[in-house]
Amino acid sequence: MARRGSYAKGIAKREEILTAALEVIARNGYGRASVRELAEAVGLSQAGLLHYFSSKEELFAEILRKRDEVDRDTIAAAHADHELGVLDGFVEVVRHNIDVPGLVQLYVRLSAEATEPEHAARPFFDERFRAFREMAAEGIRERQREGGLPAELDPGRVATMLLALADGLQTQWLMDPSIDMAAHIEEFIGILGRPAAP
Repeated sequence: MARRGSYAKGIAKREEILTAALEVIARNGYGRASVRELAEAVGLSQAGLLHYFSSKEELFAEILRKRDEVDRDTIAAAHADHELGVLDGFVEVVRHNIDVPGLVQLYVRLSAEATEPEHAARPFFDERFRAFREMAAEGIRERQREGGLPAELDPGRVATMLLALADGLQTQWLMDPSIDMAAHIEEFIGILGRPAAP
């Protein structure tokens, strides 16, 4: 029994660490959020904090996983009065990103580092990109069934383009915050839906 209780406490502590880390990084930015500062936010030493994660890279990947979870819940709660389509939900998440520049910075840096095959965050990004492409492709098929997008569009290819557009816009936005990421994505989806010129 003690073992199960210890496991549950470990899970709860990980959640506490991730929730606190989201706040610290959103507030201070990824570049200025040290492991020491994250540890202090939850009353642990650096070694104590890393006891819950295999590496600093895994910690940061888990912070991003937690961010995705919080974003999904926040968007769902904000639109509880009506069902939000997949593509509209994606635009809302992108719009929300302007409120958490530190987390956008973490995402951009860690995703670049995770291109190394052995990087600790590689599995997170592999799974995230796969899941996003599947979800977005289903959203595109939904729009096609409704007549909002042409039937000849390949949903998988368009989903990959949407992911590339969003990730590229995040990098540009970090350098020039006047860029409206959500508006660019909405315009791209709008262009896809326009009939081809005769």
